[in-house]
Amino acid sequence: MSADVPAASPSSLVVRGLAAGYHGFQVLRELDIDVLPGITVVLGPNGAGKTTLLKALAGLLPRAGEAVLDGVALPPAEATACVRQGIALVAEGRQLFPHMTVTENLELGAWLSPTSQRRERLARAFEDFPRLRERAAQLAGTMSGGEQQMVAVARAMMSGPRLLMLDEPSLGLAPRMVDELLAIVRRIAAQGVTVLMVEQNVRKALQCADRGYVLERGRIVAAGEARALLESDAIRKAYLGVA
Repeated sequence: MSADVPAASPSSLVVRGLAAGYHGFQVLRELDIDVLPGITVVLGPNGAGKTTLLKALAGLLPRAGEAVLDGVALPPAEATACVRQGIALVAEGRQLFPHMTVTENLELGAWLSPTSQRRERLARAFEDFPRLRERAAQLAGTMSGGEQQMVAVARAMMSGPRLLMLDEPSLGLAPRMVDELLAIVRRIAAQGVTVLMVEQNVRKALQCADRGYVLERGRIVAAGEARALLESDAIRKAYLGVA
């Protein structure tokens, strides 16, 4: 895979004291995380604040605290500015336009880019995702769940991100498709795009990731190398059903 990546070294995101929520209700409290080159996964039960974290970093929610990408602060609650700075979010549920074709959905991912760059990135997307090239004229809403998720990831890559954020990418997918999708994510990371992923499939996420955080009730309760978390008795008991 030849993902569209910047010439510079892979990016790092430093988050300190992040707080965010909805309508006056605070979901995240004083969160500190480091998203280093490679894949960082955030785990936790429903309602822990995982999606809130991604939305706050993407500029879709007001937030307090600092979020610094490669030494430059991300603007709070300014989604377009965050995209310009190199952030791309694949939202839970894919959020495609079902009555538009695969090509049209992909082109929307490069809406801030000049026309020439958009054409180059579209050609690269079809190179990286051959299945989508075959379905270029198909309506996105008629595709399988796994194919739609591929469109969502490819669309995010059309913006040429330095940091790709994925919210529950395996949700509703068959096991084989989950493996294929996570392999794509690994290849994207190997090409120099830093990945921050929220995922409910704890075992597969930790097998894929380099580092992980466990979020509960808006706070980090565990962090470390993905392999160490996978072998942790506490994680195995809480999330993998191992007594």
